Amino acid sequence: MLEAYSRWLLQQRGKVLSKSKLGEVITYSLNQWEKLTAFLKDGRLEIYNNRSERSIKPFVIGRKNWLFANTPRGAKASVTIYSVIETAKENGLNPFQYLKCLFFEDPKNPQALDDLMPWSQKIPLTCRVFKS
Repeated sequence: MLEAYSRWLLQQRGKVLSKSKLGEVITYSLNQWEKLTAFLKDGRLEIYNNRSERSIKPFVIGRKNWLFANTPRGAKASVTIYSVIETAKENGLNPFQYLKCLFFEDPKNPQALDDLMPWSQKIPLTCRVFKS
């Protein structure tokens, strides 16, 4: 289906005004083709981003609470910690316990950082969320 869509986009590109809405959509699709088809190269990627959008919904709703992010440094800090927390949740970890683990670990070498990734099997059981 994606190959057929790609062929159609390429055929239509020359027939549609680039400044029209359809032309903009065609240009956008072609420019983003690698990202659009990334899920084909890695089976862990999902076709839809619904789960990602659900993850950021509380952040968007509470954006007035994020007024400290009124500088580039504040925004970067905000997005970094938020990404760590949401990634922990997606990997079945309790974010608070996981952050404690991260803050109190002192890896002696860069390789030890792999053991601290949320998907690592070496994360302590105290960080894991067990569903009954």
